[in-house]
Amino acid sequence: MTSITLHHGDLPADLSFGSAVAVDTETLGLVPVRDRLCLVQLSAGDNSAHLVQFKQGAYNAPNLKKLLTDNSVEKIFHFARFDLAVLKTYLGVECAPIFCTKIASKLCRTYTDRHGLKDICRELIEISLSKEQQSSDWGTQELSAAQKTYAASDVVYLHELREKLELMLLREKRLDLAQACFRFLPHRVALDLSGWPNIDIFEH
Repeated sequence: MTSITLHHGDLPADLSFGSAVAVDTETLGLVPVRDRLCLVQLSAGDNSAHLVQFKQGAYNAPNLKKLLTDNSVEKIFHFARFDLAVLKTYLGVECAPIFCTKIASKLCRTYTDRHGLKDICRELIEISLSKEQQSSDWGTQELSAAQKTYAASDVVYLHELREKLELMLLREKRLDLAQACFRFLPHRVALDLSGWPNIDIFEH
């Protein structure tokens, strides 16, 4: 059973996640500049999750910000593009280095168009995730047990998925390309937040 710890406003100062931390966010919607950040989930890949819940406008969180900007700690996301935009908008941080399991999946699992977290968990590690709470109200003052379980499930498997996907990228000789994409993500986020979210500036 996954161990879940809820924190309010920030992480404890003495909490360590080792050399790689899985990160996810929950918001009130899918538009970062409109839909506020409500929750940040983190895991060290040890079947435990730490959830940081935020009140509206209260985004000081110095310990969380220190972790997210620590260049010695890899941040593992699924669909990092969205989470990075949210974290930059509300916490004012840029995360590096980054590994995005969705980008990795798209580069090495070219035999399918199913790259959601639920899909790759089912195929690569034989875990079935429930997405029932995905569209629930994350702005509520008291999170339900189901919400906490859902939020934790979005991060506790990311370390294992990274390992599986990294091996596939190496096999297909695409790891360097994936890493280049990860390094470009902050620029992609800057384009999103500056008004070019759906425009391919590289096309003719």
